[in-house]
Amino acid sequence: MKLSVLDQSPISKGRTAEEALNYTLELAKYTEKLDYYRYWVAEHHNTNGLASSSPEVLISRIASVTSSIRVGSGGVLLPQYSPLKVAENFKLLEALFPRRIDLGLGRSPGGGKKTRAALNDGYEKPLSSFSRQVKELQQFLQSSIPKDHSYYGVSAKPAADGNPELWVLALTERGARHAALNGTGFTFGHFINPDYATASIRTYRNKFKPSELRKEPSVNACVFVVCAETKEKAEKLALSQDMWLLQVEKGLDTRVPSPDELKDAEMSEEELERIKHNRRRCIIGDPEFVYKELKKLKKLSDLYGTEEIIIITNIYDFEEKKNSYKLIAEYFKQND
Repeated sequence: MKLSVLDQSPISKGRTAEEALNYTLELAKYTEKLDYYRYWVAEHHNTNGLASSSPEVLISRIASVTSSIRVGSGGVLLPQYSPLKVAENFKLLEALFPRRIDLGLGRSPGGGKKTRAALNDGYEKPLSSFSRQVKELQQFLQSSIPKDHSYYGVSAKPAADGNPELWVLALTERGARHAALNGTGFTFGHFINPDYATASIRTYRNKFKPSELRKEPSVNACVFVVCAETKEKAEKLALSQDMWLLQVEKGLDTRVPSPDELKDAEMSEEELERIKHNRRRCIIGDPEFVYKELKKLKKLSDLYGTEEIIIITNIYDFEEKKNSYKLIAEYFKQND
């Protein structure tokens, strides 16, 4: 099974954005040596805890310090942008780093009402235009805008030999249909909400229409994972991720809390119940346990039917984060 990485460039309390981005570069080089298949970065705006606001810029930097791992977005918030400009950005990346670039697209508005307005320069673009934008983006990539289209004659430059792999990231059947009808790969965000996995992935596979960029359906899934030498240690490390998720959900500080904060934290019954609920999107344990749980996701063909799992780990300690990816990769090499 292929293992990949999603990195939101989280900022731990007491650290800076510059440090978080340097950690992203270090983790990309480290996981490449461990034979992870892809390294995707996120797009977040107007938040003090996630440093990746421009995935295109970060992708270029990561690809320049690595040599084999695929690098991409998880994903570009297409509703906020021009399909032509996104196509040009990723055509240029593909020309710079041939056969290594992935273009993951998300339908998320990118933040609150004010943030979205600022991203769009005050112009209201309906989210319902997403599927049309995905189609136009593909046409720009392939220089195939139809003659009856108002953009006929426009194509994305530079004219690189290849194109990035195209993926749509989603949580529901609606998102799955966007991916299927446009012939892109489909990434299911288990780490955000696992509730609609079966229906979404079944819809994608049933409705998939081949495109010039992809002839067969392809699915991967992203899940929170924290791995350590023992289950007890993994649980302790995961507390910072638990508290971070609570803060994000409440619209509070989005930096990853420190062990000192966790030690002094007093949680209500409601918060403890919410942590328990959030653990449904996480796998936490020693290498053997993590291996078995990831294999379960792989074997549930009705659920995922994928040979690739993308792992996200948002804990406070960066060295323990590296160790988590290392333990997983080594156990898979020994047992797969």
